[in-house]
Amino acid sequence: MKMNTARQLTAGITALFITIIAGSLGYMIIEGWNFLDSLYMTVITISTTGYGEIHELSMTGRIFTIILIIAGVLAIAFTGGKAAQLFLETQIFRRRRMSRKIETIGNHYIVCGYGRMGRSICEGLVENGVPFVVIDNSDDIIAELEEKGYLYVRGDATNDDIMLLAGVERAKGLVAVIRTDAENVFAALSAKELNPGIYVVARAIDEGTESKLIKAGADRVVKPYELGGSRMVQLLLRPGVMDFIDGVARNKNVDINLEEVYVQPDSGLCGKSLAQSPIRSELNIIIVALLKKSGEFIYNPKSTALIEAGDKLIAIGNNKDLNKLTELCLKRGHG
Repeated sequence: MKMNTARQLTAGITALFITIIAGSLGYMIIEGWNFLDSLYMTVITISTTGYGEIHELSMTGRIFTIILIIAGVLAIAFTGGKAAQLFLETQIFRRRRMSRKIETIGNHYIVCGYGRMGRSICEGLVENGVPFVVIDNSDDIIAELEEKGYLYVRGDATNDDIMLLAGVERAKGLVAVIRTDAENVFAALSAKELNPGIYVVARAIDEGTESKLIKAGADRVVKPYELGGSRMVQLLLRPGVMDFIDGVARNKNVDINLEEVYVQPDSGLCGKSLAQSPIRSELNIIIVALLKKSGEFIYNPKSTALIEAGDKLIAIGNNKDLNKLTELCLKRGHG
C-alpha cells in the first residue's frame, strides 16, 4: 500500500512537471513569448494565483490557458492528496512496526516520562543492554525517541490502554518519572493493577507524596533532592569508593559487575550451601549479600549459608561468570 502511494506520488509530481513544461512551451509557440515570461505565466495560471496576464492573450492563448488551468489544478490536487496519504500511511506503518516490536519483547522495563531523569534512566538501561519501552506524549520527545531508535508508546502513562500497549503485563519493572507527583501516583497504581508482580520505582518531588506512592503500589520511592545530597556527601568523603561503584554500575573501565540473581525453584543450587556450590570455587564470584525469600537480608553470608528457592544472590564478578551463575540459578542438575 505504501509503495503504491509512493509510486502514485512520483507519477503526480511527474505530471505536474510535464504540465509546467508543456504550458511554458505552449505560450512560447502560441504567443511568441520568451521562456521566462512563458514559465511565469504557466506557474501563476496552474497555481490560480490570479496576478493577471503579463501580456495580452490571443483567442487561442485563452483557450490554451483554460486547458492549462484544468490540467494544473488536477495535477496539483492529485499530487497533494497523494503526499498527504503517504504521510499518513508512513505514520501508521511506523506505529504498527513499533507495536510489533513491543509485542515481541518481555521481561522488559517501562519508563514513564522522558524528561531529564527519564533520559538518564534510558541511557543507563542502554548501557546495561536491558530492553525498555518509553511512554510519553510530547511531539518533540517522540521525534527524539525515533531518532535514538528507542521503543516507545505515544500517550498518557496514567491510561490503562497505553500501559497495555507498552506491554505492562509482560514487563519486569516500571519507573515513573513523569512531570507531576499526581501522574506518578496514577502510573504506579495503574501498573500494579494490570500486573501485580511488576516492580515499580517512582519519583517523589513533594515531601508528602512518598506515602501516597507507596499506597499506590510503588516498591521504591526516590526523592531526587535527598538522593542527590547524599551522593554529594559520599563523593566528598569517599570519592574512590563512589568511582568504583559508578564504574561497576555503568560498566565503565571496570571488568566486573554487580548483579542480583534470582534462584528459581528448579535450580540445582537449591539446598546447597555456598561452600558446596561452584559459585566461588569455579566461577570466582563473590556473594556480597543474600536476600532470603522471607525478606531477611544477610550481608557477607557465611560459607555454610544455604541457598533456597526464591532467594536473591547479590553477586559481584565479571559479566561472563555472572551469566553462568544466572544459568545455574535457572537449571536443575548443575552445581
